[in-house]
Amino acid sequence: MANDQSDHPSPGSEPEPPRPPQSSRFWVQYLMWLVFALLFLQFWSNTQTGGQRESLSYSEFKQKVSNDLVVSVTIQGDRILGTYEGAQETQIPSGESRTTHFITVLPPVDDPELMPLLEQHQVQIRAEPSETNPWSLVLLSLLPWILIIGLFLWLGRRMQERMGGIGGGGAFGFGQSRAKRFERGESNVTFDDVAGLANAKRDLQEIADYLRNPEHYRKLGAKIPKGILLMGPPGTGKTLLAKAVAGESDVPFFSISGSEFIEMFVGVGASRVRDMFASAKKEAPSIIFIDEIDSVGRARGTGLGGGHDEREQTLNQILGEMDGFDPHETVVVLAATNRPDVLDAALLRPGRFDRKITLDLPDKNARMAILRIHSREVPLDDDVDFERLAALTVGFSGADLENLINEAALLAGREDKSAVDMFCMLQARDKVVLGSEREMVIGDEDKKLIAYHEAGHALAASLLPNADPLDKATIIPRGHSLGATEQIPEEEHHSMRASYLRDRIGVMLGGRVSEQVVFNEVSTGAEEDLKQATRLAQHMVTHWGMSEKLGPVAFRRGEEHIFLGREMAQQKDFSEHTAEIIDEEVVDLVRGIEQEVYQLLEAHRDKLDALATALLERETLDAEEIRQVFQLDK
Repeated sequence: MANDQSDHPSPGSEPEPPRPPQSSRFWVQYLMWLVFALLFLQFWSNTQTGGQRESLSYSEFKQKVSNDLVVSVTIQGDRILGTYEGAQETQIPSGESRTTHFITVLPPVDDPELMPLLEQHQVQIRAEPSETNPWSLVLLSLLPWILIIGLFLWLGRRMQERMGGIGGGGAFGFGQSRAKRFERGESNVTFDDVAGLANAKRDLQEIADYLRNPEHYRKLGAKIPKGILLMGPPGTGKTLLAKAVAGESDVPFFSISGSEFIEMFVGVGASRVRDMFASAKKEAPSIIFIDEIDSVGRARGTGLGGGHDEREQTLNQILGEMDGFDPHETVVVLAATNRPDVLDAALLRPGRFDRKITLDLPDKNARMAILRIHSREVPLDDDVDFERLAALTVGFSGADLENLINEAALLAGREDKSAVDMFCMLQARDKVVLGSEREMVIGDEDKKLIAYHEAGHALAASLLPNADPLDKATIIPRGHSLGATEQIPEEEHHSMRASYLRDRIGVMLGGRVSEQVVFNEVSTGAEEDLKQATRLAQHMVTHWGMSEKLGPVAFRRGEEHIFLGREMAQQKDFSEHTAEIIDEEVVDLVRGIEQEVYQLLEAHRDKLDALATALLERETLDAEEIRQVFQLDK
């Protein structure tokens, strides 16, 4: 099976910026305690003044006074509080009485008979001012609003802390930049920490030198580039290079992702752009780094990629801010993307992003240097061979290589080793490429089928003259595959010949052809092989002009996109008749290669059986063991 190299995110993780002090928690707690205290005082006051008193109507109160039951009263504003003896109206034994506290409310119209009635029946009368405190009434009326505003401010402060914004504003800071700010000298990454990428580092070294000593370049009439666009596949070190520029130039560094500009509120993205550029200008010389700029900088008016007013307003603001730089204003905008083809043309013109730097996957020497950098803090055994490891990691990005070193260290720790040896490195490489080993029970028939399938791949790779050399064949399940056959090219291919591509398809089809030769039928195990072979054959026919019938012509096949929940397809640039010819040519190409591989494996059936038997016995065979089985010089 052909190897699939998966993409990984950019290496390294950005350090957490210092969080604002957590003082908000304390004043919120004080506010809550104050509220609880006020509520308790109000409850206690109500309890003392009327919570345990019997409520009487005014007429009942006067009746009890007339019956000489009321002992004393206290007049407080419009309320009358007092006690009366209840022996004559309740079922209390004779000779005993019960004192009852009561409360009643005076009528709105003064009763001139009340005071003579109380004096006539010898009721003790006391007059006190009203207990109602106007400040407490005001405070209690404002209490709900205090709670709501306090909670709102607290939530806004917490939101600001989590977002890590560069400015204040709390809940009202939606329009403020979310860029993470790194102080001078806070980034300890330099160009020495970036292996390979010599041309990219040379271009960026000029920027760092300019930011350190702008006067030297101004005397020569040089202007600093306003923008630098870093382009390349994921994991090739775009973010790492931006951090290295900040570390080399020793200036403030503002880092943000393009998606952080966009919010549900219209105009917020443009406001954040203005705030970020204003902050950078105040700190000039400084660097602004926008990661994944394609999320906000896609071409306008295409109807694809989430085009809407808010995103386009944000993009327009970025364009305006970059145009608004003073010619000698030392603010540099670095941006990174792995999709430069979808960016707006206005963003790419000179005067905005003046310099475009393409980052490629590292070659063998660069991979060796990257492996050494990432293993500086890892204790290594003497048998670790970085040259061999670099040869086995063709197509790995810098992030893949960092992950490989980390997986090897984890494996060494799991096995309680004092140092990471070559075995751990090779196991980690297999885990990164193929996935972890799976513990699954496979029957004898299925195991035999898998062994012949992988033997077919290995035999085809050994016999086809232009195929990459074999490295290993295994029937141990890893990831989504039940087995694997790995090839390692002797040198990296930058331009591939038709003969090499045909043999590559032949190796992909070797497993399925082996099943036909041995079992006279095929299984479902060749699904991924067929996908890869068909895709490669389509590119040979439509992109690279490797079809005799169609000739040296390139065709763009339609690509489907999901937009607003609907599938939208790009128009093909050829007729339906040409599409039929393309389909026929792809099928004929794959079928022709399949027939060649079938004849090849059938002629070497003894080697196929021998390799399958060896795989069933040992499960994994390296290149030397495979050559011994085949007894071949290759």
